[in-house]
Amino acid sequence: MKTYDLVVIGSGTAAQVASARVRRAGLTVAVVDHRPFGGTCALRGCDPKKMLISGAEAIDAVHRMQGRGVTGEPQISWPELIAFKRAFTDPVPQKQEARYAAQGVDAFHGLARFTGPDAITVAGQEVKARHILVATGARPVPLQIPGADQIITSDRFLELESLPRRIVLIGGGYIAAEFSHIAARAGAKVTVLQRADRMLPRFDPDLVSWLMEKFAELDIDVRTQATVTRIEQTANGYRVHADGVRGKESVAADLVVHAAGREPDLEELDLAAGHLAISKNRLELNEYLQSVSNPLVYAAGDAAGMGPPLTPVSSHDGKVVAANILEGNLHKPDYRGVPSVAFTVPPIASVGLNESQAQAQGLKYKVKSENTPNWFTARRLAERVYGYKTLVEEGTDNILGAHIVGPQADEVINLFALAIRHNLTAKDLRTTMFAYPTGASDIGYMV
Repeated sequence: MKTYDLVVIGSGTAAQVASARVRRAGLTVAVVDHRPFGGTCALRGCDPKKMLISGAEAIDAVHRMQGRGVTGEPQISWPELIAFKRAFTDPVPQKQEARYAAQGVDAFHGLARFTGPDAITVAGQEVKARHILVATGARPVPLQIPGADQIITSDRFLELESLPRRIVLIGGGYIAAEFSHIAARAGAKVTVLQRADRMLPRFDPDLVSWLMEKFAELDIDVRTQATVTRIEQTANGYRVHADGVRGKESVAADLVVHAAGREPDLEELDLAAGHLAISKNRLELNEYLQSVSNPLVYAAGDAAGMGPPLTPVSSHDGKVVAANILEGNLHKPDYRGVPSVAFTVPPIASVGLNESQAQAQGLKYKVKSENTPNWFTARRLAERVYGYKTLVEEGTDNILGAHIVGPQADEVINLFALAIRHNLTAKDLRTTMFAYPTGASDIGYMV
């Protein structure tokens, strides 16, 4: 039985960062994954999704500019778009394995299960470790409704060879918003059934209301306060039943997609054998991302669930864990100023506090908010959805939060993230000379 200094369960962003840093320090490292190496972001999440969004962006741009110098009716060829995505995703596992090999990291294929506080078994082989990092990512939250076995996950949606005509998305967060924009622009009739009272609950409600104009323009049928109760298979596909504000309702579909949230992917690990305490399906961790019940084990990224479920957080966690393994528990994750984007077209982005969070903390702040489709950034693209909201603390002039919807929101939000993380003030942003005309040149007017 071989003993490693570090065994990482998972092969995504957190695993890649932590294993590389620990291996460079001269320690022995192994990585285990039962899925193709590369992790969620590269294979089943943000990267392939963004490849599909490229097609939606192109269609949207042509439609907006029709009658303004652009003619013709574009359309998405779904098989060609999926092939474009696969040109990126297909080589990832082999490249990742080659990278591990070049680093001297041993790779194991199979499902990892704890057999003790310092041991796992994989593919019938037991491996011991001085430290273990759980970096297994997240999985869709199980839906406890009749017919749930008829629903596909977001992973499967990204692999569809053809796009069905009628699609129902269960949930109203990032996945539902982004996939509905892609599918609608590819010609599908899309219905979103959202249990909450609005779409994208993690984003500012005023900006979401402005973005909903785009959902209406795309003829996406968004039904909020609609709780799905069962999926029925029919001769022509499926019928999705829900209880809503209008009473019982149902929607015919050719495809039903799970977009109702994700949770740490821990179920198959046999945590009890590893002496790992959990609460509400989350590992109980201390401030160093270390298990409170088994000090040999750390967690990072979505599996840890300590920070926002975003790829940069996984990378950050991986660095923190590696440093703590190498130097002792001296490092804590810092999630200040982590920007979040829903890649609708146009995108909606947020960083820092929203108004309710600032109020709950008892902060005194000024709000500046405006719906600005008349600004040049929007007008040059014939985009009707553009607006912002910023929160600036009274006294310090620090940026507490920024929220943007519209063209280039996904890039501009990074400058606000920089300001929050490094204590730049509203005056610092106003007096910065940004290239003009760009989305960033609007920042001075936003604060």
